[in-house]
Amino acid sequence: MEPFSQQFAQRTPDEEEAHTPPRFDAETRARLYDLLRWRRDVRRFQRTPLPEGTVERLIGLACLSPSVGLSEPWRFVLVDDAGRRAAIRSCFEACNKEALEMQDPDRAALYARLKLAGLDDAPVQIAVFSDRTTAQGAGLGRLTMPETLDYSVVTAVHTLWLAARAEGIGLGWVSILDPSRMTEILDVPPEWIFVGHLCLGYPQAEDDTPALERAGWEHRHAPEGVVIKR
Repeated sequence: MEPFSQQFAQRTPDEEEAHTPPRFDAETRARLYDLLRWRRDVRRFQRTPLPEGTVERLIGLACLSPSVGLSEPWRFVLVDDAGRRAAIRSCFEACNKEALEMQDPDRAALYARLKLAGLDDAPVQIAVFSDRTTAQGAGLGRLTMPETLDYSVVTAVHTLWLAARAEGIGLGWVSILDPSRMTEILDVPPEWIFVGHLCLGYPQAEDDTPALERAGWEHRHAPEGVVIKR
């Protein structure tokens, strides 16, 4: 094996020429900004199946995401079994009921009206986990912050989200679930960290404003409010 320093040595001019990056013009950037603005958390889906090979292609694009130490800790579990889907639906209902009870009276009524999952209609369901036991990457970059593995998985989810939106496919991230119960339902290694359950399909309607903002639950704030200078 090459010494570590040589593995990360600069490329020669010939190698640089072979790896010349594409140039993104103003039109391409504008379309990217549109994609970011129109990426929405979808909760209402059509039941139309996705074309064959779509899910595999989207996961392949998600795997282009950056990961700490090139660890690629993401694990995608395609949930097709009706029994497991029903168990996940029951898990959601129990967790959602508990979440409703925790809301103050002024918000409880609004919360009860929100549709927080697409578990009934979305044709595709993917549970996403982080494998903190992976040996890939040899621990680089995560000694003091092992949770960076989980952050890497979140980045992969977002990449998948954008790729799906670019094809007119909606994604809903279901987080009102018990992680330990999800591990049981899907029979995955107990060391894996549950990150989220994704519903994919064609949306019933599209909007560039978040559904929670349209419903009056919350609104976006100016970026200046989250920037701190030191």
